[in-house]
Amino acid sequence: MQNLGKRQKVYLPFKRLFDIVLSLLAILLLSPLFLVLAIVVTVDTKGFPIFRQRRIGKKNKTFLFLKFRTMNVKTPKDVPTHLLENPDQYITKCGRWMRASSLDELPQLFNIFIGHMSFIGPRPALWNQEDLIAGRTKNHVDRIRPGLSGYAQCHGRDEVDIDTKVSLDTYYLQHFSFWFDIKIFFLSIKKAIKRDNVLEGKQS
Repeated sequence: MQNLGKRQKVYLPFKRLFDIVLSLLAILLLSPLFLVLAIVVTVDTKGFPIFRQRRIGKKNKTFLFLKFRTMNVKTPKDVPTHLLENPDQYITKCGRWMRASSLDELPQLFNIFIGHMSFIGPRPALWNQEDLIAGRTKNHVDRIRPGLSGYAQCHGRDEVDIDTKVSLDTYYLQHFSFWFDIKIFFLSIKKAIKRDNVLEGKQS
């Protein structure tokens, strides 16, 4: 069994404290934006503006993962967007620019504040992504909270196959630290701005 290092064990409670403080500040500061986006989504599409989905968290416990709705209510459930046939038919008008700017991810600040997620960690798997869940569990990646962004997302995002993703997640488990998290945070911002490695449908 892979054991966390002494520095990692010391860092874990501070990591959680940072998550609580930063997510609360972000929620308070961005509350006007939350309201505007909720109204825009409600006007643009049917259904509740916040989309909820079962995801796998720490110790493989399921939780309700939150996003602003960017796809219509007829979209097949629990299918990653990059695996959908012709996903353009499901993405809403406002959903397109929200996904491009990652604004649809903002409700996950509540997941972070509650304790379901962290700012940095392995991206939470869908409940039916059995291969990914099994690989992470085998390598003890399930011992840490999933993240808003993570090491694997900085190395390919949707283009990364399951084995590579598990390998990158395992590397993060073995090496995470305050400075490593900071590095991933800024790399994630860079990736989001450039829209690198984002797939919106099956590739031929």
